[in-house]
Amino acid sequence: MRERVLDLAFLVGVLLKGVDGLVEVVGGVVLLAVPSDRLLGAARAVTAHELAEDPHDVLANLLVHGVQHLDLGTSRFLAAYLLLHGLVKLAIVAALLLGTRRVYPWAIAALLGFLVFQVTQLIAAPTVTVLVLTVFDVLIVVLTWREWRQGRTLRETWRSTVDWVVRRPADTRD
Repeated sequence: MRERVLDLAFLVGVLLKGVDGLVEVVGGVVLLAVPSDRLLGAARAVTAHELAEDPHDVLANLLVHGVQHLDLGTSRFLAAYLLLHGLVKLAIVAALLLGTRRVYPWAIAALLGFLVFQVTQLIAAPTVTVLVLTVFDVLIVVLTWREWRQGRTLRETWRSTVDWVVRRPADTRD
């Protein structure tokens, strides 16, 4: 049972990494394509209703405050980081989906590289968001290492996990 739950956690983690990578790529493109004054206008428009109801809303204020302080250099650095980080994640997920085991060590190495950056960010300017992302990435590295050591491809893990989930209710009646 524990092994199956870990398999499921791995699959969900890979899916979330893919979605996260896609969001990062879109965010990087937006930062490159949209001028900062238009971003600020959009941030204000998106948060206007929430800030009218609660002027102290933490997330809405963080969004507006963050966009207000985006200069060209910061915007370009953030865009480059998001694009690189997102594209690497998408490449890892795509390679895993194609069914090759050779990508596991590369995925682990890439995620460890990003973890080093995140840990330096935690030391320099700790935030709950970076802490949560770091813990999630550590979990994904551990689960990826586990899958690689077991010698299975993502497809094999997917098939066995789906089979387990589908037949599990019948097993509990025994």
